[in-house]
Amino acid sequence: MRRFPMNAQDFLHKLSTRIIRENQTIVLEDLAVSNMVKNRKLSRAISDLGWRSFRTMLEAKSVMYGRDFRVISRWEPTSQRCSCCGEIGGKKELAVREWECLFCGAIHDRDVNAAVNIKVAGGLPETLNGRGGSRKTTTKVAASCEASTIP
Repeated sequence: MRRFPMNAQDFLHKLSTRIIRENQTIVLEDLAVSNMVKNRKLSRAISDLGWRSFRTMLEAKSVMYGRDFRVISRWEPTSQRCSCCGEIGGKKELAVREWECLFCGAIHDRDVNAAVNIKVAGGLPETLNGRGGSRKTTTKVAASCEASTIP
């Protein structure tokens, strides 16, 4: 395990403890960090964050606190799939931070949409009820993502 400055380690410990205490289930996306570090623009930021250490801390603390820890596949199209209708809109450049679904017209923030899709892929019931049924409600009938939003 790579050693980080004490303040970075301390921050990761405090953040992982807070996340574990506040949540019963933690779902992470298994990212190809080694491939992401090859990107010259992202490599330093990713390396400095200590993603692997953070994941290790979350896994260990989930066992200690009796929490459910799940990891979804890196091949799940979390940032490409519309969290409202479930359709895949295709690959997007990293610079695209907001996009509109071509199928239902919902407008998504890339990270928020991916987070909702990670919950669905992790099997959490709150978001599965939002689009898990066989019937699709159009945006004209209900507000976009009405059932999938959690206050």
